[in-house]
Amino acid sequence: MDLLPHPGTGDLHPSPVPPGTGWPGDPARPRTPRAAAATDVIRLAGSARSLDQLDARVAVCQACPRLVGWREQVARAKRAAFADQPYWGRPAPGWGDPHPRALIVGLAPAAHGANRTGRIFTGDRSGDWLYAALHRAGLASQPTSVHAADGLELHGVRITAPVHCAPPDNQPSTLEKATCAPWLDREITLVERDLESLLALGGIGWAQAIGAARRLGWAVPRPAPKFGHGAEATLITARGKEIRLVGCYHVSQQNTFTGRLTDAMLDEVIARL
Repeated sequence: MDLLPHPGTGDLHPSPVPPGTGWPGDPARPRTPRAAAATDVIRLAGSARSLDQLDARVAVCQACPRLVGWREQVARAKRAAFADQPYWGRPAPGWGDPHPRALIVGLAPAAHGANRTGRIFTGDRSGDWLYAALHRAGLASQPTSVHAADGLELHGVRITAPVHCAPPDNQPSTLEKATCAPWLDREITLVERDLESLLALGGIGWAQAIGAARRLGWAVPRPAPKFGHGAEATLITARGKEIRLVGCYHVSQQNTFTGRLTDAMLDEVIARL
């Protein structure tokens, strides 16, 4: 098995990276329990007592065979530009402030972004846009997110995804989204005490955030609020706390390159968090 140096630490790793072998920010250990089926996800997510424990279990999940095969295939084949680097090749857990006022909900890791770096929205152009905006708002310690050892910190914000593995063609199946949903439900529950807002990136992020709210017994407006850039809705937790759901066009290259999403538009929605 080829070993390649991590771009930040220089430590040698295979692709994909086994848990507990020194990858920066890896929350898992060799004995972290692994979900092998949807029923395991329900059990392991529901019993996670902390974000650290939840993140560790997410980072070794193997419940969706198609996604496992794809993420590992990409990690072995690599993109030419990153052929000299090891690829994470595992699920990318949420990360950021452990007591966030805002939770940003994306879609899924990019094949050569988080699937390579091990940190969500890191190592691709989507992340460049998102972290630059968070830095302008005072929510990130630096405007770039290159790899998991670059020193970036988030303040008052946590970022997650309703699907934690890179999917083929950036399209997770309905079953894969449903299988991964208990991870998101538990993550929201663990941060609910400090949470004030949810920022949904794209229509899928919006739909998944609303779906999680309903599964958790939150009150959601009827008819269901429609996604749009700048759309806003009020969700009420089972304990009566109001949470603002804010919509934002996804920071994909398709949106940022065409001008559908501009820096000013992104700054405006982030300012509401």
